Amino acid sequence: MAKEKKDISLAELTADELNSRLEESKEKLFHLKFGHKTTPLKNPLEIRYLRRQIARILTIMRGSGK
Repeated sequence: MAKEKKDISLAELTADELNSRLEESKEKLFHLKFGHKTTPLKNPLEIRYLRRQIARILTIMRGSGK
């Protein structure tokens, strides 16, 4: 099984913290995708991890009404 980066549970974060994490993740994903087009990444699975992280954040935001 692949190792996942585990920080604080996303469900424990406030709405402002979730929004800031979402924006950071989207910006990082954009830069990774852009960089990957010009030069290959050492770890292209980072793109998949960020996409899933964004989906998790959005799911929590929708489910809890934050």
